[in-house]
Amino acid sequence: QVQLVESGGGLVQAGGSLRLSCTASGRSASGRSFNSYGMGWFRQAPGKEREFVAAISWSGGSKVNVGSVKGRFTISRDNAKNTVYLQMNSLEPEDTAVYYCAARESWERASTSANDYNYWGQGTQVTVSS
Repeated sequence: QVQLVESGGGLVQAGGSLRLSCTASGRSASGRSFNSYGMGWFRQAPGKEREFVAAISWSGGSKVNVGSVKGRFTISRDNAKNTVYLQMNSLEPEDTAVYYCAARESWERASTSANDYNYWGQGTQVTVSS
């Protein structure tokens, strides 16, 4: 069973930075491990639906961000550490949400669709004050 644990959330002032981490453990039912997973970050603000933030393919060669975070957020991964990161700079109050890490067993390009992801973390709260 794959488990994903997020960390790095917290309270920050507008214009500040945070780096979220998501560490994977275990193997999927098919026996695949972290270095074969596509990874994604999603977020859900109070009263809103969960939305895509950023994704990265298994190799790191394919990345995609949602338009509202382009130039501010960067996704990366370290397969040796089974960890994916989301570096968030120039944070805005509108970025306040619970951030979720997700994994998909795929050799394909990064995916923006939550339906493509097989495993999810419990989430980490990010609060940006104005």
